[in-house]
Amino acid sequence: MAIENVQQLLTEQLGKNGDTVIFTTVNQTSKDWYAVYFPVTSVVSSITVADATGESALHTTLPAGTTLFMNITQIQLTSGIGIGYAEGPTT
Repeated sequence: MAIENVQQLLTEQLGKNGDTVIFTTVNQTSKDWYAVYFPVTSVVSSITVADATGESALHTTLPAGTTLFMNITQIQLTSGIGIGYAEGPTT
């Protein structure tokens, strides 16, 4: 999806355009996130990324402050905290 204007981009960056989910170790499935931010050191045990290959390389420890910008449809952490950002409201 193309960015319509600067306001839309800013709104998405602030997480105000859709459902923002804060999660720990519960498996996050059926998601459509454009970014996941990790405010603390987090360990990814599984992740599925739409239209990408090699995501198994992300089954690792991510340092605090890491943001993954990709279409994440599933993610589970062994430890840590993630904040998932959706492009628009989910139904």
